[in-house]
Amino acid sequence: MTDLKAGAGRSVITPTIGGWVHRDVHDDLYAKALVLESGGVSIAIVLCDLGSVTKADADPAKELAAAVTGIPREHILIAATHTHYTPWGGDRSEHGRAYFGWLAGRIADAIRLAQNRLQPAKLAHGAGAVPGEVFNRRYWMKDGSVVFNPLDCRCRTEDGSYRDVWRREDIVRPAGPTDPEVGVLVVMDEQERPLAVLANYALHYVDTPDYDCISANYFGQFERTLQRMAGCDFVGMLMNGTCGDVNNVDYLGEPKPEQPYPRWNMERVSDVVAAEVYRVWRSLRRSSYQTVGALAVANDWFVLRHREVTPEQRQWAESLLAQPEPDSFGDQQWLERVHASAIRRVAEYGPQRQTQIQAFRIGDLALVGLPSEVFVEVGLEIKRRSPFARTLVVELANDSFGYIPTDKAFSEGSYETLNSLAAVGTAPAMVESAAGLLAELAK
Repeated sequence: MTDLKAGAGRSVITPTIGGWVHRDVHDDLYAKALVLESGGVSIAIVLCDLGSVTKADADPAKELAAAVTGIPREHILIAATHTHYTPWGGDRSEHGRAYFGWLAGRIADAIRLAQNRLQPAKLAHGAGAVPGEVFNRRYWMKDGSVVFNPLDCRCRTEDGSYRDVWRREDIVRPAGPTDPEVGVLVVMDEQERPLAVLANYALHYVDTPDYDCISANYFGQFERTLQRMAGCDFVGMLMNGTCGDVNNVDYLGEPKPEQPYPRWNMERVSDVVAAEVYRVWRSLRRSSYQTVGALAVANDWFVLRHREVTPEQRQWAESLLAQPEPDSFGDQQWLERVHASAIRRVAEYGPQRQTQIQAFRIGDLALVGLPSEVFVEVGLEIKRRSPFARTLVVELANDSFGYIPTDKAFSEGSYETLNSLAAVGTAPAMVESAAGLLAELAK
């Protein structure tokens, strides 16, 4: 006799190409939902193929879903994959408002579909590792500075050509770690057919040159590859771990491999990750699957302090932003403009904001949802302090407002810290919040 019920569904969220920079659609975007029910408790985990989802985007979808499903809005997690080939949360242009207004209904549809398909189920979890596809993108340089993506930094010379700001021999070592773990949750029906496979891996999107083409990037390719390996259809969700300072570029090895066609490397990475997920999945013994398990939810309505901005800094920022944008990437001029833009946003938003940190208990598995793009060290520390057998940490969940660097990174500087709205101390405060929620769920 099983107490656990599960259902999974997806809805298409591909925008029209009119009004965006996109000229084509390579593959459709989806909102994918997994609903679990046990002991009178229901939860919904939703993953959207979007660059980000802000609180202003997520809250209306939760309200709609709660109204039609009865699942409390506090029991719904909505995360973005962070593919860069889609709309971004917070777009308040006329086209953006229309799209994200429409999106709320599509997310609610995905949750409703998943709930409509609830059936007796069993689940199991495991973990593997893919260390060869993740690299910390912040590096110590020989001049004592820390630089992100150093070999991509370009500046324009007086004759109109471009030159590299840094060379490979200028790089000393990465400035931070990576998290190679791939967490896997498998949900099966009573006949042991897959309903959903949820994976968690801390890797930014994988760059392709066709930015004007809508695509779910490697997150969508992952699902197609995993389905092909399994030989059947189910909902495959690849949720981003904390990877605000992690990407797929090996600046100390082969930073930009030659590609026979534009999506070759993206497809290669998705195949590697999907293969490891499939290996973990098929390695799970039948005895690993649970049919009765505790479901529980805990939330912290976290108050995030913004960095302090003086009137002098705001005046400097507005003066700089009034000047023509530099034709460069990663050099000092470009970084100053990034910093000025962050100062302007902080001045607009005020000294603080309320956001959400969320934790789910699924038997002896925990899932933590953090807002924004979070440095990998934060996820590693939450995992280390978790009392659960396995913990998945998902970034860009329920809200997004830029980077959450560590305090150490703030002292080192570079792009992510200059572009962050958060005050020093935010990362350790988020760790404490998540650790407290996990301790509460473990009681």
